[in-house]
Amino acid sequence: MELRTLALDHPDVQKLIDEVQQEYVHRYGGKDATPVDVSEFAAPRGTFVVGYLDGVAVACGGWRAHEPGPEFAAGDAELKRMYVVPAVRGQGLSRVLLAELERRAIAAGRRRLVLETGTRQPEAIALYLSSGYTEIPRFGLHRCSPRSRCFAKVLPVAAAVAR
Repeated sequence: MELRTLALDHPDVQKLIDEVQQEYVHRYGGKDATPVDVSEFAAPRGTFVVGYLDGVAVACGGWRAHEPGPEFAAGDAELKRMYVVPAVRGQGLSRVLLAELERRAIAAGRRRLVLETGTRQPEAIALYLSSGYTEIPRFGLHRCSPRSRCFAKVLPVAAAVAR
């Protein structure tokens, strides 16, 4: 899979985000209304990556930095819009994409990645748990939903510095 950094308003990104939003409609009955701004996913405070197979956009995901506050610690970045098109699922593409997003977060000085997913996405939960993420208190727009699950991973550089 070829990975490209693209702006959130790029047509390939918008197509994949529209697809993931339809996935949310199918699984939860509505789109994710979490506010997302194009500028949040631009370096140095964020990134957005699209995976291509044979020139076709098939996977996406990004992260955006957060300032410390009630829900986020210093150095936190939030994963958003992780998605792989159904036709190519089961090939490990999400794991490749996640590893690249983690690598980029470390390079940008991020200390921890956090994310919100839901109980109707068991494959996402399995990916995060098998990649070293642990459950944390719910945050964000869906913090009060019993279907929401939040996870975090302390990034390796941050873990080494903390010792």
